[in-house]
Amino acid sequence: MTYERNFNLLNSKFRELFFPTLMISIAGNFAVLVDAFFISMFMGSVYLSVVQSIEPFVAFINVVYWLIGLGGSVVCTMAKAGFDEERSNSYFTISIIGIIIVGLLITLSTIVFQGEYVNLLCQSPQLKSFVTQYFYYYALGIVFECYMVSVAYFIKTDGFIDMQFRAFLICNVVNIIFDVVLMKFLNLGIAGAAMATTVGHVVSAIYITIYFFKSNRTLRLIKVKTSKIFGYLADICKSGFAAASIPLYTTIRLVILNALIAGLLGDLGLSAYSMCYNALFLVDIFILGTVQSILPISAVYYKEGDFTGVDYVTKRSLKIVCVFALFFSVLLILFPQIVLFLFNVKNPADIPTIMNIIRIFSVSFIAFAITSLYSFYAESVQYDKFANLITLFQGLLFPIAFAYLFTYFWGSEGFWISLVVSEFATVLFIFIYSKVKAKRSNGEYNGFFLNRKHDAKSVFEFTIHGNVEDVVNLSENIRESFDDARISVLVSMAIEDMIVHIIDINESIDLIDVIIRDNDEYILISIKYSGIGINVMEDESIESNVAIINNVSQKIDYSQILGLNNIVITIK
Repeated sequence: MTYERNFNLLNSKFRELFFPTLMISIAGNFAVLVDAFFISMFMGSVYLSVVQSIEPFVAFINVVYWLIGLGGSVVCTMAKAGFDEERSNSYFTISIIGIIIVGLLITLSTIVFQGEYVNLLCQSPQLKSFVTQYFYYYALGIVFECYMVSVAYFIKTDGFIDMQFRAFLICNVVNIIFDVVLMKFLNLGIAGAAMATTVGHVVSAIYITIYFFKSNRTLRLIKVKTSKIFGYLADICKSGFAAASIPLYTTIRLVILNALIAGLLGDLGLSAYSMCYNALFLVDIFILGTVQSILPISAVYYKEGDFTGVDYVTKRSLKIVCVFALFFSVLLILFPQIVLFLFNVKNPADIPTIMNIIRIFSVSFIAFAITSLYSFYAESVQYDKFANLITLFQGLLFPIAFAYLFTYFWGSEGFWISLVVSEFATVLFIFIYSKVKAKRSNGEYNGFFLNRKHDAKSVFEFTIHGNVEDVVNLSENIRESFDDARISVLVSMAIEDMIVHIIDINESIDLIDVIIRDNDEYILISIKYSGIGINVMEDESIESNVAIINNVSQKIDYSQILGLNNIVITIK
């Protein structure tokens, strides 16, 4: 009987992460749509231009917590995958303390230099007073927003996905309630929308702090040696830069394109651009839900050299984001009235123009989805330079270059077409780069996603059910896989002893993945499963098993990441 790897364990983990992460993405990004919806409902769609004016600053805040929070969580995950607990806790500590300090500094700067910020963000004298109100009250909650989102990234790595979801859900429920109370009943207008957002961030930040009192968490705040702080911080920022550069370039792009479209169509152009931006944001919620599911999985599997696992989860993610993008693209092309309804557009003179703009812009969704997935994937597998190039072209160079070029030849119509062309130009750039890179690598990389080839001379991958019969049969199969009789006995014995104990201490085990990599100097055995975790170096109840396995192995490592237990046995 054969036990070829079927990816069911990986697929179940992907589904386990995907749906909560999708809900988290919806909850985490819903506040922007909620504010836009209530502003257009209670004050009129023309006031969406106020939100659009402040978007560059909001994008800048995203830069901060993606750079430190997301970047820190990625390197922390990879350190855990490498069984380096001290390093993973150091990344966690520096990220959390760092994000609080940076958040406080930004909040202080907005109080001291409020006028300068508003002048940079808004060039319209009519809107300036409204922008000032929104900016002031939003800025007061920056440190709470940065802290809450950054902690959420880390607790996902530690398996507290439900807590992460509840934190974002609380943020949005509070935001919605206070939007209605402050804008509708207390008539605080645009200032009320910003206050509601800030209150939501404060309440959710308080809730997520409960994590630090959980006894079963694996991440700890520790004392980090002063000599290592800047080195760790550099690792965090390097890891997070590709993702953080997306809102960074968005900040710069919005400032430039806001000025361009305001000069062409005035407040109507800004309002239409805001609607397009929020429609894309709606699509991005589902795209982010997918790509942030793949990020920790691909990072862990890539670190472990499981390139077939990386390839599987990446291709599955590509199908999902393309389906989401195609659905929303077709929906808004056929029914652009949905956007008009959401943002309360009632002026008959504006409706034809905005409907045409939405139809044009919706064509870009599929290209946007592919590019977004690829940039996060490239970051997770440490293709940092390529990830940075993708975000630079997509987020800044192509949109600005095509916007000015197309506007020069075709006016305002050309502006909207340029937004579509820039997205597809980025996909074309990725395709050409991947082709050239794969061709020059002499087989090291292959395919659109530049998946790596195993450096081991032979790789064996198995999936079994958690029962003793499957373990015994697998052990026999493994003995037949090696030419060297001594090695085959050592490997099969180590696997059999370990998996039998795993089955003994768990009431039930569904699936177990076993991957064996045969290199010139050593054999690496990776065993993954969901269930009760064990630490093979500390658990006295398996002393006999450890003694047996230690006799045939150089070392045994254990880690728990994303709710999966991972035991790695190294045999010389």
